[in-house]
Amino acid sequence: MADGNEEPSGTNPEEEFREMLRNLLSGGGDIDPAQLAGAAGLPNDPASMAALFGQLQQAMNQAEDGIDWSVALRQGEQRAASAQVQITDEERARLGQALDVASLWLDEAVDFSRLPDSPELLTRRGWVAATMPIWTQLAEPVALSISDALTRVMQEQAPEEMQSMIAGASKLMRGIGGAMFAMQLGQVVGQLSGEAVSGGDVGIPLQADGRAALIPQNIAEFGADLDIPSTEIELYLAVRELAHARLFRHARWLRLNLISAITAYARGIEIDTERLERLADGFDPSNTDELRRAVESGALISPRSEAQESALSRLETMLALIEGWVDQATADATSRLPKSDAIAETIRRRRATGGPAESAFATLVGLELRPRRLREATALWRAVGDAVGVERRDALWAHPDLLPTAEDLDDPTGLIARLTGTVTAGSEADDDFDQALEQLLRGETPAAPGEDGSEPDAGDQGAPPTA
Repeated sequence: MADGNEEPSGTNPEEEFREMLRNLLSGGGDIDPAQLAGAAGLPNDPASMAALFGQLQQAMNQAEDGIDWSVALRQGEQRAASAQVQITDEERARLGQALDVASLWLDEAVDFSRLPDSPELLTRRGWVAATMPIWTQLAEPVALSISDALTRVMQEQAPEEMQSMIAGASKLMRGIGGAMFAMQLGQVVGQLSGEAVSGGDVGIPLQADGRAALIPQNIAEFGADLDIPSTEIELYLAVRELAHARLFRHARWLRLNLISAITAYARGIEIDTERLERLADGFDPSNTDELRRAVESGALISPRSEAQESALSRLETMLALIEGWVDQATADATSRLPKSDAIAETIRRRRATGGPAESAFATLVGLELRPRRLREATALWRAVGDAVGVERRDALWAHPDLLPTAEDLDDPTGLIARLTGTVTAGSEADDDFDQALEQLLRGETPAAPGEDGSEPDAGDQGAPPTA
């Protein structure tokens, strides 16, 4: 009796597919190894190609489901290490002092307590290692979607004589697709390690709550072209990083809420199978540039659904509130620095032209997060602080239901009125409506004008009497 994993002829489709891939990877097929490396987003050099083939061979031999994300970590660390410099003792002493001063200044500007652990100074490679767990968590839903879609399209496009082979090797193909995606993720995070200046620079908590980190090499490059003393830049960026870390440590719900929102959005992503089919139909193994561009640009991801657009709007509001609060807290804490406004403007321009967060999200989860409402959020937190003080401003982070809404970003006056207890004509009308609604829900009929002993409004004069 034939094995359940084998065809009646006795051939094993998965093993047959393995053999075909081994033949291609050994140079016996039509795919140029350099082109295959390019499709994975890797540089065309012998070391990169050897790494690619080694990972694909490992994926072929892997029995478990899922993606081996250690591939991403190795790729990211290798790319980061290729251009990094080690941290000197002088940098450790200088930045350690800057962090101490930044903590003192921040005590005066926010109502959140100090961090329990000392901030870290990281190399680029160290930043990759520290943040990769979160990157893989965010990227996994998209990686699985792309792998499944590629498998489905290949099954549909393959010649009839190969159908059974590909159907039996779907698990293997999914592993290989995941391995290539993981390698691309490693390249992206490795590239980001040369741009990020701190742990919270991308706007989301990439490390555990209460952890703060600076990357001295990138801070030096950030300030290289600015006519600003390096000590001021280091102190300003130290304050920003500590403010970000203190916020996420105080608002314990915030990290899970934010990452859950991003991963939920990513799980809703669908792959454009028609686009994939067109790529498969005209695929030239000797020219993989079109495939690489489609993956890198997000062209394989279908347009957002209404539910995703709504989720994206909420996510953008949350990120704007986080970054706006950090901006305002940093501005308050660094008011002593002569060039603080110039540094803040440099950071704003860096964001507007597409900083680390935008490129990472767009590549990994098809999510472009240009901070369009950041200035409004910063202005809102400034207005709230001026109106009710730092303590009550920061108390809004105690629970998600207390946070300002997108409508509050449009017009903060209503939020400030609620916080200060200021009664306006609009709020009186709202109170009257709420009271009338509560009466109706209790089964009571609100009194008509004049029935409660008060004079009817002018607009009611001459109205016919009620029966």
